[in-house]
Amino acid sequence: MSDNEFPLVQFMRDGFDPVGELGRIRAEHPVFPMEIPGDQTVYLVTRWEDVRSVLGDHERFSNDFAGVIGLGSNQEDPGGLGFRDPPEHTRLRKYLTPEFTMRRLRRLEPRIEAMVEEHLDRIEAKGSPVDLVEEFALPIPSLVVCELLGVPYDERADFVKISKDRFDFTAGPEASLQAINDAMTYLTGLVARERENPGDGLLGQLLREHGDELDDRTLASMADGLLTGGHDTSTSMLALGTLWLLRNPEQAAKVREVDGYINDVVEELLRYMTVVQVAFPRFARHDLELHGVPIKKGEMVLCSLTGANRDPALGEDMDQVLPGRETAGSHMAFGHGIHRCIGAPLAQMEMRIAFPALLRRFPGLRVAGEVPFRELAIVYGVKELPVAW
Repeated sequence: MSDNEFPLVQFMRDGFDPVGELGRIRAEHPVFPMEIPGDQTVYLVTRWEDVRSVLGDHERFSNDFAGVIGLGSNQEDPGGLGFRDPPEHTRLRKYLTPEFTMRRLRRLEPRIEAMVEEHLDRIEAKGSPVDLVEEFALPIPSLVVCELLGVPYDERADFVKISKDRFDFTAGPEASLQAINDAMTYLTGLVARERENPGDGLLGQLLREHGDELDDRTLASMADGLLTGGHDTSTSMLALGTLWLLRNPEQAAKVREVDGYINDVVEELLRYMTVVQVAFPRFARHDLELHGVPIKKGEMVLCSLTGANRDPALGEDMDQVLPGRETAGSHMAFGHGIHRCIGAPLAQMEMRIAFPALLRRFPGLRVAGEVPFRELAIVYGVKELPVAW
């Protein structure tokens, strides 16, 4: 690999695994400076302990991307909570946190089980072979977000399309921006309707309890953040996790047959796959040093979640899937610190329901063709997953 490819190494994979160069950087360069266009330097952090330290230190590192590039106030932040700093981040997250306790989320469990079974029925009716991404991994996260937010049933098919287009980058940047605008337009309208007649979903609950404190645009942005954080990531995990299980039939059989085993499998697959390859960028609040490397105020630090989750400091054989393993620390698949993914419990619930249901319905499920992986992706995954039974 040549030096000019280093800025891309954190987005590159070899199948399930990070490219070997990332491991070399982790071993030899705890803080790796990378030159990017515009004569700017970005610092890549790859070790578990260092990633944990940077992500957990909002006193030294800022998430305020909009402020750094001069977009103005936090109200214009392009990434919802992920690009906001305290106190604004603290204020908005406190509204969402109660909605993502396991007690609240358990009310969604029967609906998620029903959605999974409905899609398995459709797959069975359609017949072998199918693309499991298109028929299973893509629609279920969209419908879960629908259920969470309170999208009306007669609008859910349109919402699934909006969600799909929101994360389809194959048509070019203009189409992607249009899809993002369409999603925000829909969500802003949904919030306005919910304000008039609050439903049972998260938006209705927030409006009943905090409607005087949250304007429509802020609520729509929060909803879009949940869509952004919970759709493409869950789609990728459902597809990649299924592919790994089909390539490891002994593990698939154990998931089918042993109650509760799926819990260990999900946690280990989350670490191993690390579909979100890098965390939201951090910016130095002032001149500082990391491992003796000077970083100037405003310079960007990228934390490789993939590198951290494969760090040998966590334990032995971190390039293997060993469900139930004990490690020196928790995995970083959902990030760390005040910006740790708020929807983590919901994503875990989706996988704990979906994987066993799929494997039990189709015990003879097998990969039925070439599986194309995404290239240079922030959120890693497969483009399609042809399966037969």
